[in-house]
Amino acid sequence: MSQMMMLKSAASTASRSVATRLSKSSSVLTQRCWYRGDSGEAEPKLSAREEELLKIAKPRSEEIFEKHIKLPSLQDIPQASLGDDTELDVRKKRLVYRSKQRGWLEVDLLLGTWASENVPSLTADELDEFEAFVNMETIDIYNIITLRMDLPEKLKSPEGNSVAERIQAWARDSPLGRADPDTYKKVKTENNLI
Repeated sequence: MSQMMMLKSAASTASRSVATRLSKSSSVLTQRCWYRGDSGEAEPKLSAREEELLKIAKPRSEEIFEKHIKLPSLQDIPQASLGDDTELDVRKKRLVYRSKQRGWLEVDLLLGTWASENVPSLTADELDEFEAFVNMETIDIYNIITLRMDLPEKLKSPEGNSVAERIQAWARDSPLGRADPDTYKKVKTENNLI
């Protein structure tokens, strides 16, 4: 057999081997994801081992999430860091900070400015309402503040004056959305957002 024929034969064998490996790996992928009609969404199919690992990881993940959204109690904060602040004062400061540090400039400005102006005067019950609002996803907060999405029923009050409803009313009348660059800078400076 000529050298050229041997090379062609080797290339053909190699390509069949690669094709076999690809078809095997793609069949694994096909077996692991089921597509639901035209939605384009995949439903993952987990192996038995992955199911076992998920059972171990899920409770730990939920525990970490709970810890993440729970504000610490006064006992968790070193006394030197507290000064004369009460637990309520510390909670208010943490909520103001969380309102200013959402990660979206628009939400940081709107929610952070409202929080700087209003959280210090909230009662404990109103702080609970505000905390429930702050614990929502940032995109949902943005959509609620900008009236693109209705308030969830749990955040509404029969009188129409829940904390989230007051935030919506404030945002509707706020100059932030219509401000010129100088007003924008002034608001950011006044509310310690720069």
